[in-house]
Amino acid sequence: MTAAALDAAASPRPEQVSLGQAFWVWLRIAMLSFGGPAGQIAVMHRILVDEKRWIGEQRFLHALNYCMLLPGPEAQQLATYIGWLMHRRRGGIVAGVLFILPGVISIMALSWVYVLYGRVGIVSALFFGLKAAVLAVVLQAVVRIGSRALKTGAARALAVAAFVLIFFLAVPFPLIVLGAGLIGWAASRLGSAAFAGGGGHGGAGSGIVADADTLLGEELPAHARPRWREMLGTATVWLALWLVPVAALVIVLGPENVFSRIATFFSTMAVVTFGGAYAVLAYVAQQAVENYGWLQPREMLDGLGMAETTPGPLIMVLQFVGFLGAYRHAGGLDPLLAATLGGLLATWVTFTPCFLWIFLGAPFIERLRGNAAVTSALSAVTAAVVGVVLNLAIWFALHTIFRATAGLAAGPLRFDAPVLGSLDPWALALSAGAVIAIFLLRAGVITTLFATSAAGVALHLFGLVG
Repeated sequence: MTAAALDAAASPRPEQVSLGQAFWVWLRIAMLSFGGPAGQIAVMHRILVDEKRWIGEQRFLHALNYCMLLPGPEAQQLATYIGWLMHRRRGGIVAGVLFILPGVISIMALSWVYVLYGRVGIVSALFFGLKAAVLAVVLQAVVRIGSRALKTGAARALAVAAFVLIFFLAVPFPLIVLGAGLIGWAASRLGSAAFAGGGGHGGAGSGIVADADTLLGEELPAHARPRWREMLGTATVWLALWLVPVAALVIVLGPENVFSRIATFFSTMAVVTFGGAYAVLAYVAQQAVENYGWLQPREMLDGLGMAETTPGPLIMVLQFVGFLGAYRHAGGLDPLLAATLGGLLATWVTFTPCFLWIFLGAPFIERLRGNAAVTSALSAVTAAVVGVVLNLAIWFALHTIFRATAGLAAGPLRFDAPVLGSLDPWALALSAGAVIAIFLLRAGVITTLFATSAAGVALHLFGLVG
């Protein structure tokens, strides 16, 4: 039991806070949100549940499971959801925008450095070390999510099935998530507790902050009751903010223009990529690298390393993808201007739909907090996501440790395999060191990433890597 949980059990219910007071808390969360969605969710839990007691354990997990079900970045959507619960749509916008703002600024600055100086030996070596640690970071995410989601044999079996379907059979993410949700729902309806949400209203002895003892309590806020006229207005505004710029680009510039392609590709991604940030990255890596040719696999790893070492959602790597895509297909524009616009456009069409999903769906999800079938379905989706993230870890391993891969086929199976002769011994050594640092030495993500970056620079200075 944490000290914060002990204090919560003995403390009175917190007083109401204003949106202005909440602003500074959300800014603090944004500045501390390093290390991918697992780390960001842990930061939110520590501050909002344990420290501030704005929201209870079960309500937090219910919201998280809903956000895991949505396409897009679950951590940013969770912040938007809780901000909306506390201060209506204004609170959701403040929480959601603040959560991404530090990342937008940081990734844009690093993207400029990358295209201007990335081929300079010492900068290239720094990114060589950075991406070698990414494998360990993603493996850590598999363990973190799995330790929370895979409590039963059925959940573990579902995670294995999801991995096999996506890695060996290339089944689309939406089908895997939909299937997992249906399995969880059916299991509950048949009386099975295989995917039942854990917990309950824990007291001091369990170390759980009970919903009833928090600022939000157990009650359903008045603004969380669905009102069809209000929801129609919400849908109209957010769909216009999202899709009108996309349509304008396609009409004015044509569908083959790079900005039109960025707008339509990332808008499609915002709809079809379920399972959280790591699942999104698996889809984007495949499409942006193999279909559009905007960047190489190793550049995708460089971008992920940037996102891991800066505050904000891991999915901010998509800004880097849009940046490089526009930089290399600038048309008549200055390449850096085109790249900046491309990166900001990718960010806009990636995150604008997130507010739409929350403001439209959260009122219904809040009303279903006590529904066992819905909770079971959401928990099953979270279990399937473990398999999706493991798929991403293997994809990164193949493109980090080996310089080349080859597609193999055996009956219905289709998968990439490493070309053994292309093994990069220094990438293997740095990745192994990062795994040891994170899993055995319990080093933090940022510490590990900086250490491997320094090691990459040292290898360059000794002439061991280019």
